[in-house]
Amino acid sequence: MSAKSVMVLGTTSGAGKSWLSTALCRYYARQGLKVAPFKAQNMSNNARVVAAASGLAGEIGSAQYFQALAACAQPEVRMNPLLLKPEADTHSQVVLLGEVSRELSDMPWRARSVRVWPQIRAALDALCAENDVVVIEGAGSPAEINLHASDIVNMRVARHAQARCLLVTDIDRGGAFAHLYGTWALLPEDERALICGFVLNKFRGDAALLAPAPQMLHDLTGVPVVATLPMWWQHGLPEEDGVFDDRSRVAGALSQTIAVIAYPRSSNLDEFQPLKNVPGLRLIWARTPADCSGADWIVLPGIKATAADLAWLRAQGLDQALAAHAAQGRAVLGICGGLQMLGEALIDPHGIEPLALGNTPGLGLLPLVTVFAERKTVCHTSTSFAELTGCWAALSGVRVTGYEIHHGQTVQHPDMAAQGLIAREVMPGLAWQNAAGNVLGCYVHGLFEQPAVLRALFGSSAPTLESVFDGLADFVQSHFAPGVLDALIRKP
Repeated sequence: MSAKSVMVLGTTSGAGKSWLSTALCRYYARQGLKVAPFKAQNMSNNARVVAAASGLAGEIGSAQYFQALAACAQPEVRMNPLLLKPEADTHSQVVLLGEVSRELSDMPWRARSVRVWPQIRAALDALCAENDVVVIEGAGSPAEINLHASDIVNMRVARHAQARCLLVTDIDRGGAFAHLYGTWALLPEDERALICGFVLNKFRGDAALLAPAPQMLHDLTGVPVVATLPMWWQHGLPEEDGVFDDRSRVAGALSQTIAVIAYPRSSNLDEFQPLKNVPGLRLIWARTPADCSGADWIVLPGIKATAADLAWLRAQGLDQALAAHAAQGRAVLGICGGLQMLGEALIDPHGIEPLALGNTPGLGLLPLVTVFAERKTVCHTSTSFAELTGCWAALSGVRVTGYEIHHGQTVQHPDMAAQGLIAREVMPGLAWQNAAGNVLGCYVHGLFEQPAVLRALFGSSAPTLESVFDGLADFVQSHFAPGVLDALIRKP
């Protein structure tokens, strides 16, 4: 392996591993180095379509997709060889090197680890052979002693790559020094030796008040605190997992509110990040009918278990809130699984969704029916909207480039079509609109990442990803101790 490996570990989930890894990818790429990201195993329903070894398209976690873009590299499946997409509290769909594996999905956790480590190791070795620097992200905490023997994502990867590791903690949660010391202390001695620096993330206040704790921690461990990173709410990068940043912030005077339904197994929420940066727009996450009150739009996002979360939506009374909102002529948008929910029925003849109960009635806002197919559609898509009416007329003729990830195949409901009740197909096989013009369903993810869509709908734009990545790199460059980041990739 020729590449120098830098690994970002965390004391907990949510400590800041993903965004720090992204920042390091851009930092090293700006030094003129060939850089690639890597995360052996990611558990997230936020996924992107990338190139696969088979020549077809595959899936990786969104965090590694953005890290690849920050590294100025082409995203591909080796960067996240194992992706776990939760479908229930005790079950995940397993995606290996971009493709769904039913066999691995049904396999016990520890047996699965033994099976997939050779592919993970091979992917890492190949990236190290082809690049100058590989920025590796860990998962959760490396000190989960119940998982250490079957570890394939943290210290086993660090040992194999002989990575120089940073251990980051969220100081805003409290207990940061205990988290850092406890994590270090639980690691075997050979793994402790790979920890090169501690990072305090999300700090608010005067960093001088931390003394003498950083020096005391250094005295106990021999590891220095190499950075204290201030709290930074609006860096512009989507959070890796789940609903991100519940706080509503509006730049400028409030002009519009968009409520996104936050069901338990929402997916691809990262595609809404640009809406958070549109002036005058407030994005809120709706879990109750009260959350939808007064919203200009209600959005049903992508979903990993459509039938199960449709049942959850009904249990919260959100179906009635959605029906009332639509009856008032207000805008409703369904994306992927959200589109499927908007139809008349969901039919699962192959048991694709583990919690589905056969045929499930939809919300009935579009005269469509969705049948779940065994083979998953995973592809990039570039197409244009046809003429739309009502709330969505501004999108008429707008070209979009995005991606599809879905098992369902959606068509006009045959019985309703026979009665003349037909949804307007405004994107061939991919998007439909109701007769009133206020309800739109679309299979294409990434709509709001298109500047043309933002201009059409809001007359505005959001910061580009390039400016976000450069901002992250500037941030770590100014807050890490001088020389630390460069020393991580120098020979001892």
